[in-house]
Amino acid sequence: MREDGKIDYVELPGGDLVATRRFYEAAFGWTFTNYGPAYTAFHEGLDGGFNADAADQADKPLVILYAKDLEVMEARVRAGGGAVTRPIFAFPGGRRFHFRDPSGNELAVWSE
Repeated sequence: MREDGKIDYVELPGGDLVATRRFYEAAFGWTFTNYGPAYTAFHEGLDGGFNADAADQADKPLVILYAKDLEVMEARVRAGGGAVTRPIFAFPGGRRFHFRDPSGNELAVWSE
């Protein structure tokens, strides 16, 4: 069950998705769902994915929280001192925004 403000997903930089998938399949037995040529997702305890879209790829792992109401959560992030770095945008599967916390860590929040 998804809960507001809880870690829900981790997105990792992709690169060569074929080699990345093969590595995690061979080393850990992971399985993947492909969402086009630049994204593959895993469901291995904590859901996540590898993003190889250079225009949309973070240079570090991106922790993604969940929100039932994305606009309310964005307002809470701003009120709490976070800096929104990417306003709400749509992606296949939902919408999300990115922010930096006071320590400079970038995270995202998504909603269906």
